[in-house]
Formats: sequence, C-alpha cells, structure tokens
Amino acid sequence: MRAQFDRQGYVILKNFIDPQIVRRIRQEAETIAERLIRKFHAEGQLASAYEGEPFERRLIPVYKQLGKQAPGLFNKELHVAGFYDFFFNTRLLDIAESFLGHEVRLYPNYYLRPKMPGDDAFRVLWHQDAAYTDNFKGGGNVEVLRTVNCWASLVPARPKNGCMQFIPGTHKLGLVPYTQQAHYLEIAREHLEPLLSQAIDIETEPGDVVLFDNMLFHQGLPNATDTIRWSIDWRYQDATQPTLRPSSGHLARSRANPALAVKSPEEWIALACA
Repeated sequence: MRAQFDRQGYVILKNFIDPQIVRRIRQEAETIAERLIRKFHAEGQLASAYEGEPFERRLIPVYKQLGKQAPGLFNKELHVAGFYDFFFNTRLLDIAESFLGHEVRLYPNYYLRPKMPGDDAFRVLWHQDAAYTDNFKGGGNVEVLRTVNCWASLVPARPKNGCMQFIPGTHKLGLVPYTQQAHYLEIAREHLEPLLSQAIDIETEPGDVVLFDNMLFHQGLPNATDTIRWSIDWRYQDATQPTLRPSSGHLARSRANPALAVKSPEEWIALACA
C-alpha cells in the first residue's frame, strides 16, 4: 500500500469502512440537511421543506432558490457521534500512523460536501490540495508538510455524477503555479495540459476510502445527473508539524501525549464549540 502511494500518489481502500458506520454517517448527513432546510423554512426563505424528496435530491431545490446563501460544505456540523467513528476509525488511524509517525492530527479542513447537479460552483478544478494551504500565505513551506488526504463518497461515485480524477505520479512535481478562478484554484495551464491524457477516473462505492498525496493533481468532474453526489474529505497530518492554517486541528493519535488525543464521541462533540 505504501509503495503504491509513494509511486502513484494515491491508493484506494475498497470496502474499508464498516457498512454500519457508513449507514450512520449517511443518517448524520440527512440530519444536517434536515436542519438546514428547517432553518431556511422557518425564516421564510423556502416555501416548502421538501419532505417528500429523497436524501439524494432534497437539497437541490434549496440550492436553486437560495444560491450562495446555502452552504457549499459543512464543517462544524460534523462534530456529532457518527463522524467520530469515521474520522477516528482505529484501522484508518493505524494506516495514518504507519505513514506519518506516532503523532497524528486530524487536519482542520474536514468537510461534508453535497455536489449539486448542473452547477459550475460545485465543479472542483484541477488543483493540488497544498495550493489551498499555500494560499493562506502563512509563511511556511507547504511542500514539507507530511499529510495523508482522505476522501469517501456516501453514494456511488462515477464520472457522470462528478467523481474525482487523478493524474498519477504528479505528486512528485512539487507545488506548481496556480491561478484563482471564479470558485476554485486551478493549476496553471502550461503545467497541466501536457499531462491531461494521463488522467484517470476514481470510481468508488460507499465504504471505500481514497488516500492521496497533498501534492497530487486532481479534480472533481461536473455532476451531470439529477441527484446530489455526497462526499466527505478530510486529512491526517504529522502532528509535530504546524498546520500552516489559522486552525490547529485535533490530535488523533499520540504516544508523547496520549491524554491530549480525542478519545470519545463526547470529546469530539465538545470540540464543536472550541
């Protein structure tokens, strides 16, 4: 696994998350969507709560009506019990520790994302995740950060509904120039176009986890279906390093200071207010 990660910049862990945990995460996502709809409905911004719509479609009319008022991702809302079992999964942290060492943090940018169909605001352009950290201009060198990026879908991810694409091996190129587009950063065309023919689709099922390098070229295809492609992305980092972001994240594994690591759903929930 580590050899493939080092060579290609990614590895896919098939059927890795227990189905019971996946079901619980989906329920948590449904609850997050429900609360969002109820809030806007109570404020009079929605004429309906769309109770008859399934999870894969329920937010679509909300985003069509509210546009930029509706959040494109969720972060603080993930401090619920179900996401503790996901982010602090023992088997996954074992892998993170084998990659990063004995001090592992959950990096501060962890998100639940509903990828809306037919909306360019949800199309993620070719980028390296490190570029977003570099964009904070915190004065550190993002190329030395030791991280493992993680991604999982709550519905089957295919090219038609906007699965990710990778260009294997590009994590070895270092941080390349990028430009700020309307919604996302994009790798400079002269660095991207010669490599586009090597792009591959990353198709996944719920329960799969994709691990990839912080420097790997990747994008999210547009969602051309009539349903939402729900996904979660998060990162683990060597906790002996700074995050180079405004937030410090949360300690997940530690031999030096085990008492400081998040050890229970209750502790994870409490961190929402931290």
